[in-house]
Amino acid sequence: MEKYIISLDEGTTSTRALLIDKNGCIKAVAQREFSQIYPRQGWVEHDPLEIWSCQVGVMNDVLLKNRLSMKNVDCIGITNQRETTVIWDKNTGEPVYNAIVWQCRRTSSICQDLIEDNLSETIHKKTGLVIDAYFSGSKIKWILDMVPGVRERAEAGDLLFGTIDTWILWKLTGGKVHSTDISNASRTMLFNISEKKWDRELLDILSIPEEILPEVKPSSTLFGTTDPTLTGIEVPVTGIAGDQQSALFGQLCFREGDMKNTYGTGCFLLMNTGTKPVFSRKGLLTTIAWEIDGITEYALEGSVFMAGAVVQWLRDELGLIKTAAETENIAYSVEDTAGVYLVSAFQGLGTPYWDMDARGALLGLTRSATKNHIVRAALESIAYRTRDIAEVMEKESGIKIQSLKADGGAANNNFLLQFQSDILNTEVIRPGSVETTAMGAAFLAGLASGYWKDKQTLIDMKSEYESFLPRIAENRRKILYNGWKKAVRRSLKWEKDS
Repeated sequence: MEKYIISLDEGTTSTRALLIDKNGCIKAVAQREFSQIYPRQGWVEHDPLEIWSCQVGVMNDVLLKNRLSMKNVDCIGITNQRETTVIWDKNTGEPVYNAIVWQCRRTSSICQDLIEDNLSETIHKKTGLVIDAYFSGSKIKWILDMVPGVRERAEAGDLLFGTIDTWILWKLTGGKVHSTDISNASRTMLFNISEKKWDRELLDILSIPEEILPEVKPSSTLFGTTDPTLTGIEVPVTGIAGDQQSALFGQLCFREGDMKNTYGTGCFLLMNTGTKPVFSRKGLLTTIAWEIDGITEYALEGSVFMAGAVVQWLRDELGLIKTAAETENIAYSVEDTAGVYLVSAFQGLGTPYWDMDARGALLGLTRSATKNHIVRAALESIAYRTRDIAEVMEKESGIKIQSLKADGGAANNNFLLQFQSDILNTEVIRPGSVETTAMGAAFLAGLASGYWKDKQTLIDMKSEYESFLPRIAENRRKILYNGWKKAVRRSLKWEKDS
């Protein structure tokens, strides 16, 4: 009987499952979007039970498409939107509150208090992160403090915390396994990335009981087996990684200095820095990439909160487009943006600015500006933000970027990748399949189960790719980027100044 791997890819706006064979080929993909909940300005939530329902649905869909059953599945890998926070009752399985999404800014005041208490250096040294509402720690504190009765239930030992991977794993195993992998743990602002354990001092600072936290395991190992009442038989879950680390692995960035950029809901540029953490002084995050066979590898990361989400905004809130795919032709229909810049600071700005008070801005408008110019400016904003990060990453790592591997849904947009190459002045490489996030989770799972022998086996699997090379002159590049920097300055500290 031929065996496959199921990769569960739980993103920010949709849930997906992929069926992958021994040659690394995708045999089936299923996807379902789920609700985005905005209770107040700057707040973003998801319904954990809806996410779980969608995840079960797409997992079954990929098998049905190929007339297969769980008997054909060697193992399962999970990759997930990181930092998003769920707390649930371990006896009933009911969430005590909606999942607070990584994009949510409701805990900015908690983070500001930590900064004013001079804890920035302590938290950076321990976690490799900056203090920001992006990460899970302040979200956990908010739920414990603001939802009636929750803190008491947590301290009584009745509640569990998890990022989305932990929630999915707990549900898959029928509530038997409460674990996360080390890459996801490193995104909570509670995990000491040098000592590789939950940090008691940070838990005390945020008043979080350790009892609610999951066990931390390597990224490629046996986490547990599925509940046979759900899947018919017990299927091992053997790989878990946060989506960006999973994409780094899926792009085969196994060497120190290898880097990739994922163009998803957000945009995340990661560089493998090897077995020692490199701590940034210019706004990059130091994160754990993965742990395999007792070896932990680290990465430098730059984070853009709004990438593909900017295109969704054009579609859903402004009504300028009907589908994301049409933005490519629209952008090519005009020579440039007519001087228009869109600063995508809808939830503040991440690397290298880390300004929770920045807000989105549409600048340079004249009567000659059309919706086509605005659409093009939206796509260009993604590439500009990537350059913001790349410049800092080059300086801090001491490594000149030779090429950039691109993946994620928005990487299908040829205009975006060409402009990225133009503004970075470097080659941008798109693999034949941009499903590298899901592939990373499958690779991690397959290595642990023995489905694939080793990393070299993964490297040896042939893969097609497409290359984008810079086409514009250096003077033009400089003018465009200087305009972008001027636009960014207008958006900084908007909430604080008002």
